[in-house]
Amino acid sequence: MKVYICSVCGYLYDDESAEKTVGNLPLNFEELPNDWTCPECGVPPDLFNETQSDRVPDTSASQK
Repeated sequence: MKVYICSVCGYLYDDESAEKTVGNLPLNFEELPNDWTCPECGVPPDLFNETQSDRVPDTSASQK
C-alpha cells in the first residue's frame, strides 16, 4: 500500500482507502483524475509526497 501526504495540510491519501474512491473502487494515487484536489485544502496532487508512514506527526505541542 502506498501512502501520500499533502505537503500543505498533512492530509493522507492511501491507495486502498474506501473513502477516496471513484465509482466505489479504490483508486491508485497515480490514476487520480486531472481535476482531483486535496479534500482538506484544495491543492493539486503534485503537492503530495509518497511516505512510508500512515501517521501525521503530532504538532499540537508546538502550537502552545
